[in-house]
Amino acid sequence: MARVWALVILVVFPALGRAQTYDLLLKGGHVIDPANQVNAVRDVAVAGDKIARVAENIPASESKRVVDVSAYYVTPGLVDIHAHLYVEDPGGWGIYPDLSAFPSGVTTAVDAGSAGWKNFEEFKARIIDKAKVRVLAFLNIVAVGMDTVGEQSLNEMDARPTAEMIKKHPQILIGVKAAHYEGPEWEAIDRAVEAGRLANVPVMVDFRPQPTRTYADLILKHMRPGDIHTHMYAQHIPLLDDNGKVNEYMREARKRGVIFDLGHGAGSFWFRIAAPAMEQGFGPDSISTDLHQRSSLIPQATLVNCMSKILSLGMPLEEVIYRSTETPAREIKRPELGTLSVGSVADIAVLELQKGTFGLVDSGHARQEANQKLRCMITVRAGKIVYDAEGLSWPDWHKAGKYKVLE
Repeated sequence: MARVWALVILVVFPALGRAQTYDLLLKGGHVIDPANQVNAVRDVAVAGDKIARVAENIPASESKRVVDVSAYYVTPGLVDIHAHLYVEDPGGWGIYPDLSAFPSGVTTAVDAGSAGWKNFEEFKARIIDKAKVRVLAFLNIVAVGMDTVGEQSLNEMDARPTAEMIKKHPQILIGVKAAHYEGPEWEAIDRAVEAGRLANVPVMVDFRPQPTRTYADLILKHMRPGDIHTHMYAQHIPLLDDNGKVNEYMREARKRGVIFDLGHGAGSFWFRIAAPAMEQGFGPDSISTDLHQRSSLIPQATLVNCMSKILSLGMPLEEVIYRSTETPAREIKRPELGTLSVGSVADIAVLELQKGTFGLVDSGHARQEANQKLRCMITVRAGKIVYDAEGLSWPDWHKAGKYKVLE
C-alpha cells in the first residue's frame, strides 16, 4: 500500500529539483513486446508522443507522471486489421473508431473495405480525419464500397481507379478488399488482385465458395503471397475435411505466403472449427475483430475478447500478443507499428490477465468456458492516456485538494 500511495503522490507532487526527462512513466509492468523480443518486467517511459526508454527501474523522479502498472501486462498498442468504421447511418454497419478501439487497447484500427474509390474521401473527411485512434483502410474494389447492390455488380469493380486512389492516399490506404460477391466468376477477386498489383499493396479477401470458385483455387491460384484471407474459422470455409482434419491445401497455401486472419465478426468465428484447427497447429496469423454494429454486443467481437478466445484454445499469451501487434503491422506493411521500440510513436496497451471462470461466446452463440480473460486497463495513444478503466493514472480525490479537471 505504501508503494501505491508514493506513486500517487509523485503524480500530483513530483520531486522538486530533479530533472524530469519523461512525461509519463508506466512502472513495474510485465512488458511483452514481441518485435523487440522483450518478455520481462520493465518500466516504459514516454517523452512527448514517443517511446523514450524501456528499462528496469527507471527512477520515478525522472517523470512528470508515474503510473503503477505492476499488476498488469504492458504491450504495444494493439493493431486490429479488420473493422468497419465508416458510420453512415445509425442502422448501418460502421462503429465509431475511438469508442470501439480504445477500450480494447487498440491504437491502430483498419477499416476493411467499407468505402470504395468513389466515397473514400467522404469517409476520410467525416470519420478518419476526426478520429484520435490511427485509422487506416483497405479500399474496396467495389467503387461504392459495402453497398448491397454494388457488391454484386462487376461494373462497379475497376482496378485502375482503385489503385489510383490508394496512390493518392498512401498514408491511410494500405490495401484492397474483395468481399461478398456471389457470382460464378473470378473477376471480383482477380480485379482486386490487379488493383493490389498496380498499387503494390496486399489484398484482403472475404470469400464464400461457389461450385465454379473453390476455396482451394482461391488460396492456391488466385491470391498472392502476402494477401490475406480473413474469416478463417467461418463455418462456410472448408478449413477442415470430413474427418475434422485440416485440409492439406491450407498448409500448402500458408507455405506459399498466403496469410490467414481471424476476422471474428458476427458470423465468422466458430469454436467447433477453431478448436480442432488449433489443436492441429493451424492458428491465426493475425487476430482481428471484424467489429461493427452487429458484432459488438453479441458475440462481443472486441479485440481483447477475440484474443481471450484464442488464449482459451491454448495459444500462449506471448503468441496472442504477437498476433495482435507485430504480425498485423507487418501484414499491412507498417512495421513501425505494434512495437515499443525507442523512438516509435508511444502507442501502448496495459492489459489485465484476469483469472477465474469466464464464458466466451462464438458466432453461433455457443459458449466456451475459460479460466483466464484479458481486459484493457489503460490505452495510451501518441503519448496521451485516452482510456483508463479504473482511474489508475489519477490521484485519489482525498489527496487531490480543491481539484477541477486533473491533467
